[in-house]
Amino acid sequence: MILDVKNINFSYNSRPVLSDVSFSAGAGELMAILGPNGVGKTTLLKCINAIHRPSSGEILVDGQDVLTMTPNKIARSIGYVAQRSEAAWLTVFDAVLMGRKPHIKWKVSDKDLKIVEAGLRRLHLDELSLRYVTQLSGGELQKVSVARALVQEPHLMLLDEPTSSLDLKNQIEILKILRRVVDEHRIAAVMTMHDLNTALRYAQKFLLLKDHKVFATGHIEEITPEMIEEVYEVHVTIQKVDGYPVVVPKL
Repeated sequence: MILDVKNINFSYNSRPVLSDVSFSAGAGELMAILGPNGVGKTTLLKCINAIHRPSSGEILVDGQDVLTMTPNKIARSIGYVAQRSEAAWLTVFDAVLMGRKPHIKWKVSDKDLKIVEAGLRRLHLDELSLRYVTQLSGGELQKVSVARALVQEPHLMLLDEPTSSLDLKNQIEILKILRRVVDEHRIAAVMTMHDLNTALRYAQKFLLLKDHKVFATGHIEEITPEMIEEVYEVHVTIQKVDGYPVVVPKL
């Protein structure tokens, strides 16, 4: 497994946010973390990335304890896309090039530049490469964040609501690119999502959180209406549309 999370606990000011959370993600797997607002989805990603430090438990990436890694080692192993990115006075090209920082020793190499150029093309940002990120829309800025994480060439990608500020076309584009990268490069990716139908369409595994604990986890085909009803407190059915599962609330 690329990612192994074992019995982690985390609290804010003595208020439990994550309780005994365990799960794993392997090469070529895209996992969706699901659950209502405030259940701890974003906090879980930040614990995996060592932004937060759990009070107990273990987080292994490629068999190494993340909590003992140096920041540079974490950046070489984990790409992180936050829900909101701060716009800096950088061009799009330079902002994406920042993703190569963990790999740069003395100066930017031709390899670094080629990787950045390929990342910009992959996200269809090449025509914006000389524009300042402060001039971008929220959706364009989110695509820059994804491109920056991709050029890190991580073994694990963490994405917090990666499609939240994107229109439908760009949502589909980002998730297709993510699935392709996961498949082709045999990395693992874990993303938080509110849109159940998007998660069911693009993810291969799911993790349902309830009351700050793991309620259920497994392959996406194993999720049931009863699980969704218990976690979200909404009566639903799951129907197939063009072969894909779709969650339909009961009115």
